[in-house]
Amino acid sequence: MRLGLPVLIGLSALIYILIVPPEPVGWKIFAKLIPMALIILYAATRPGRMPGAYKRIITIGLFVCMIADGVIYWFIAGLVTFLIGHLFYIAAFRRAAVRPMPVTAGVLLGAYGAGMALLVAFPLLAEGDLLGIAVLAYMLVILMMGWTAVRTGNPLAILGALLFILSDSVLAIDRFTFPIAGRDALVMVPYYAAQFLIAASIARTPAVQEDEHVQA
Repeated sequence: MRLGLPVLIGLSALIYILIVPPEPVGWKIFAKLIPMALIILYAATRPGRMPGAYKRIITIGLFVCMIADGVIYWFIAGLVTFLIGHLFYIAAFRRAAVRPMPVTAGVLLGAYGAGMALLVAFPLLAEGDLLGIAVLAYMLVILMMGWTAVRTGNPLAILGALLFILSDSVLAIDRFTFPIAGRDALVMVPYYAAQFLIAASIARTPAVQEDEHVQA
């Protein structure tokens, strides 16, 4: 089980990305959900070493994201559902926060968010497309997810959050700015890796508290 599930997750993800055809859509969606279902099972079987209700909240977030995978073909429904999933991740990461945000990491996240807003959200707003508001709100939430992940000091959670941001950024640029060659792989490989790492972070020994005033 320790190695079997990660191998199954990787194989099912590669089958979805490289082999499953785009049509029929129902089969494509079903194949897309299999890696997430296995990641949820992986999370459920990991020992919960992070503080508080971290394991339970992360598992709920994974489940919400799996639902989002199924409804993303209806873009707004998928966007809202993924946003809810990120709120669960933020709640878990906040409970596990052990250090203040490093200045350099905060500046880099902020700069990245500003750049994405200029590249994706603001052009939509300039065209009078209210979808730009939804995209901007989603960007703020996912950046907050990355921010709170960094504060956990948990390298698996941090890398998972950053890969999630990367995946969503590629998707947003391809959809709203300019087409990206190989988009499917560039979106889904970091996406599945992100979800797996966030699930694996459940069993990571908590980082040492650096500031007694940081709230868990």
